[in-house]
Amino acid sequence: MTEQDGLTVGRTATLVGVSVKTLHHWDAVGLVRPSARTRSGYRVYNADDIARLHRVLVYRELGFPLSEIGRLIDDPDADAHAHLTRQRRELRDRIARLEHMVSAVDRMAAATRGGMQLTAEEQIEIFGSDWNPEWVDEAAERWGDTKQWAEYRERTTDLTPQDWQQAAAEHETLHADLAAARQAGIEPGSAEANTLAERHRATLSRYFDCTHSMQVCLGRKFVEETGYTEYYDALAPGLAAWLRDVIFANAAAHGVDPATAVWE
Repeated sequence: MTEQDGLTVGRTATLVGVSVKTLHHWDAVGLVRPSARTRSGYRVYNADDIARLHRVLVYRELGFPLSEIGRLIDDPDADAHAHLTRQRRELRDRIARLEHMVSAVDRMAAATRGGMQLTAEEQIEIFGSDWNPEWVDEAAERWGDTKQWAEYRERTTDLTPQDWQQAAAEHETLHADLAAARQAGIEPGSAEANTLAERHRATLSRYFDCTHSMQVCLGRKFVEETGYTEYYDALAPGLAAWLRDVIFANAAAHGVDPATAVWE
């Protein structure tokens, strides 16, 4: 048998991506029947049959029942445009319901995890388009077994989106002040620099008890880890290294040796 004779049920099923059982069912209900025969008498699908199958698949993907698909294809008076317009409206409604369900699942997952109870969309809206919601999961994986992460979860679980908006605004103000101090040439160890270091530590202590020694450990990361460096240096050139030095000098003023400080 050649392809010019037509395609068997098995080859047709492979071509259009459905099961042989499905093709047999569509044949039985009169939706798509193999209309050609080989010289040996086998029923096969010709080019017109394959084209009809593709139309059926499109309508089925859109959610039309088989009975309605047959009428749309065979009835010359059927208003396909009206049917498609209605189906589009129903699909939009279904998408809206699914998006609502996704948000609900996100909230349930956040509730079981503890900590920030914001969806990915809310995080981006509050923290800006540069925020990556995956950072929360990465932080949980990195520090999830620590005492500080347990404190973070306890302190943030009940925070509302409005609370996070306020926190984000305070962080933005602090970062703007840090960048301005760096650009103004404020020296690490000066009274103004030490005040900024304490403000920085206070923002961290909102989520966990951050000692001067722990702040030093974080300060090291500002220049050792590319992500931190790029973030701070985007605010002001050299800000990452300057902030580290500010933290180090302030810690030393409080009796902590930056060279030997450890995470407590």
